[in-house]
Amino acid sequence: MSNPEDEYFARIDRENKEKLKAALGKDLIKGELEERKKLHWNKCGKCGADMHAKPFRGVEIELCEHCGAVLLDSGELEKLAGTDKSGIFSSMRGLFGGG
Repeated sequence: MSNPEDEYFARIDRENKEKLKAALGKDLIKGELEERKKLHWNKCGKCGADMHAKPFRGVEIELCEHCGAVLLDSGELEKLAGTDKSGIFSSMRGLFGGG
């Protein structure tokens, strides 16, 4: 027959270990995201070259001088293209998790 006190402390120990494991997992994920950001910050998604900020029609865009790729931050496409009466930009933003 098992001792209720032993069961209680075993349960508390197990819960504490699970909380610690979850906290360590969050820290690990956060660290991995920060490391990934350091590796890719201001880098072209197509060729990996450095991106350079350039003013274009009142919007500062990031341009890859190596392959010509353009990176637009949230809302910049709408500023450059004007009002979207068709809903295409909204649909695209939804596809990419921005809406």
